[in-house]
Amino acid sequence: MDLLEYQGKQYFAAFGIPVSDGRLVDSVEAAVSAAAEVGYPVVVKAQVHVGGRGKAGGVKLAHDEDELRTHATNILGMDIKGHTVRVVWIEHASDIAEEYYASFTLDRSAKKYLGMLSAQGGVEIEAVAERDPDAIARIWIDPVDGLSEAQCRDWVQAARLNPVAENGAVDILLKLYRAFTEGDADLVEINPLILRTDGAVHALDAKVTLDNNAAFRHDWSDYERTQVRDEREEAAFRAGLQYVGLDGNVGIIANGAGLAMSTLDVVNQVGGEPANFLDVGGGADADKFVAALAIIDNDPRVKSIFINIFGGITRGEEVANGIIAALGRIDIASPIVIRLDGTNADEGRKLLEPHLGAKLQMAPTMLEAARKAVELAGAAN
Repeated sequence: MDLLEYQGKQYFAAFGIPVSDGRLVDSVEAAVSAAAEVGYPVVVKAQVHVGGRGKAGGVKLAHDEDELRTHATNILGMDIKGHTVRVVWIEHASDIAEEYYASFTLDRSAKKYLGMLSAQGGVEIEAVAERDPDAIARIWIDPVDGLSEAQCRDWVQAARLNPVAENGAVDILLKLYRAFTEGDADLVEINPLILRTDGAVHALDAKVTLDNNAAFRHDWSDYERTQVRDEREEAAFRAGLQYVGLDGNVGIIANGAGLAMSTLDVVNQVGGEPANFLDVGGGADADKFVAALAIIDNDPRVKSIFINIFGGITRGEEVANGIIAALGRIDIASPIVIRLDGTNADEGRKLLEPHLGAKLQMAPTMLEAARKAVELAGAAN
């Protein structure tokens, strides 16, 4: 779940991270009132779930009311990469001496948290990494041990931040680490983290991605209300499915995020294009399969559906019964290819055999099933 900038700043503030004073508004007149409260000069910032706002003209500095009215009028309603700006954040402008970059995320290969810090902020970190890899100081943190103040100070010094900013940066980074771990985030990023002309350090921007799997531990209802989903994504969310729409013609259903990602890779490997990522999770019953199949089949680009299931805790015969029940409840236009393996897979395949035909086919391996699904999608075009 990606937060809007203003939500990210509110999230950071809850962990004691200093952020700029601002107001969220949805009209020009409200923007004028907000600017009077926070004080000129102000920055007018479009609030959308996409990057590149500044380049698109969605971030503007206003020194007075006339400039503010002009910028707010132009930005409200603006289209930024397919996202319409409906609200803007009016923030008191900061006197910036230097800009830095800071973030925490998970390094899955190392099985540790990864912190990145750079004295070159305000631009995309990918551009910094390409131009000057040594400009990014990285730290790997064992989740059990956590991040100590001494480690954090060494990290800041390794990033060659201005010594004037060292204490403030250490304080914010320790709080940012808490926001990442205690808040169950997948990513927390400050770009830029600024050193002001008065020597204070604070977060000028906020990017936060929360782990949906941890939602049961938090009240994220306010964040949920601002999520932008297309019709398919909204239907999947209501059904409790993990779904991401793509641009191909082979619909994908798998149990487990790792298997779903592998399925996308295999479809690409054999020359196909996945239409989506869809994880039905463990213990998927007929209702889950009905929802999953309906969402995918309602996508006009989908020409075939690849169901890739590896039974673990969920047994093969339970999966088969769920698929059979689902097919009895909805009429699927696209042909389906099933690969079923794992716990009680033989029993599951036997249950599916009487239902096989042109519309429902089965393959013994993931690779063969992917080839068949891609072949059927190609034949339908």
